[in-house]
Amino acid sequence: MEGIDYLRQFPLVDSEHEINRLLNEGKSVLCEGAQGTMLDVDFGSYPFVTSSNTICAGACTGLGIGPNRIGEVFGIIKAYCTRVGAGPFPTELFDETGQKMRDIGHEYGAVTGRERRCGWIDLVALRYAIMVSGVTQLIMMKSDVLDTFPTIRACTAYRLADGSVTRDFPYDISEGITPVYEELPGWQQPLTGITSEAEFPAELSAYIRFLEKELQTPITIVSVGPDREQTIVRS
Repeated sequence: MEGIDYLRQFPLVDSEHEINRLLNEGKSVLCEGAQGTMLDVDFGSYPFVTSSNTICAGACTGLGIGPNRIGEVFGIIKAYCTRVGAGPFPTELFDETGQKMRDIGHEYGAVTGRERRCGWIDLVALRYAIMVSGVTQLIMMKSDVLDTFPTIRACTAYRLADGSVTRDFPYDISEGITPVYEELPGWQQPLTGITSEAEFPAELSAYIRFLEKELQTPITIVSVGPDREQTIVRS
């Protein structure tokens, strides 16, 4: 009952009218999506999905705004890959490397303590996510988790069960998928004290350039630690 009384202090509005009015006044509206692209009920890795649209188009159906009102689309990624629960994960690591990522990155559920599945970054899935959401800028988080790895791998394509290789995300990736990796040298130094892009190790800069070339999308923000002050905006 106390919760109900607290909620009563908020005014009730027709949110679709309110948001469109703000946009018409030239105001900025930031919409934060929930969950990840591959959990989208229509375009995710079905049946391991949620019950709603988690891609950028969900802003239209969820908020009542037209597609032409969407401006910049920020895609949030990690420097490696994680997944919670069941579902396809071609780059998943079941060895000490995967456990190391999990421990350094604190990849455990905040409430349940459930382990998150960890693996190398999957650029096939990421290209797909960028395409279906119209991502215009990428924000790369948790770069510091890879500080101690001498070699960093990135999946650039899938080898299918018939031996063919594809760079496109297939409709069904439940079995028979082998990731095709490209290896890059790690920076092997702590990033947490960095305050500007000028201080990036050459290997980190090379990794970012490699990702931007593969994804054809700029990485405009890089996180080098959990604190908000450890967020580097690239020029």
